[in-house]
Amino acid sequence: MIVTAIFHPRPESRDIVIDALRPALAAVHEEPGCELYAIHEVADGSLVMIEKWESVELLDAHGSSPAVVALVAEIGEHLTVPVDVTRMTAIPMGTPTQGAL
Repeated sequence: MIVTAIFHPRPESRDIVIDALRPALAAVHEEPGCELYAIHEVADGSLVMIEKWESVELLDAHGSSPAVVALVAEIGEHLTVPVDVTRMTAIPMGTPTQGAL
């Protein structure tokens, strides 16, 4: 299961959000089923988490994990809109290593 989570920090809160993400990422990397959990910055200032999970069940458990609950509570007021989470199913094409996450 592939997921993107897009964060839109208030301009003055960018560093606060990034600092809150550091321990959250470390904790999530230890969660069962986490295969990829990586944050990227977009030119417009938004932050995009790209995630890969072993199963839907483990992804669902992640959504209520202590790391996620704490992160959402810590950064909520520093975002312009709620986090936009999108779940995706791969359509592998091309080579196995290049055609799917």
